[in-house]
Amino acid sequence: MTSQAADRPEPTGSSRRSKITPEREREFFDAVLEQLRECGYDSVTMEGIAASTRCSKSTLYRQWKTKPQFVAAALRSNRRTRRVDTGSLADDLREAARAAGELSGRDTRLLQALAHAAPQDPELQRALREALIEPEIAALKEIIRRGVERGEVPADHPALEYIPAQMFGVLRIRPLLEGEYADPDYLVRFVEAAVLPALGLT
Repeated sequence: MTSQAADRPEPTGSSRRSKITPEREREFFDAVLEQLRECGYDSVTMEGIAASTRCSKSTLYRQWKTKPQFVAAALRSNRRTRRVDTGSLADDLREAARAAGELSGRDTRLLQALAHAAPQDPELQRALREALIEPEIAALKEIIRRGVERGEVPADHPALEYIPAQMFGVLRIRPLLEGEYADPDYLVRFVEAAVLPALGLT
């Protein structure tokens, strides 16, 4: 069974959270994220994760009460920060595009896997934003802020507010339009052809 009902915990003798090592927790989270990418949200079950990591279902249920909580925790554990600072707005945007392209397959598959489930679960939606979206937006805003401070582009340039939407949009849409992920080369070419000209940069 792959329904939410199939993920209800079995009765246990104690509700106390089990003690697991950070390494074991990382193993659980990696298994969840990989199954999400490969099979989609609906196919992920606590039973399947328990089997693939060779642990009992009760261990997982003591730690995370429901599948959405488990997936949300795995997403938050995957949050990363990235700093790009070449001293040039144009080069920063190229480097940000290249870095996003290196992870586009993994991240896009996660976004696709959770596209239907996240809007139905506020915690899952928050975790998705915290793990994959907000760090990238914050990094782009920091790049833009430095470019404005250096005088490379006016603070009121109308194209600035659309840069995150452009970057995220092409990451999401290329698999649908062309059946391929937006790899580093593609994203850098996109930045050079569409983003930099819009800002008046070369």
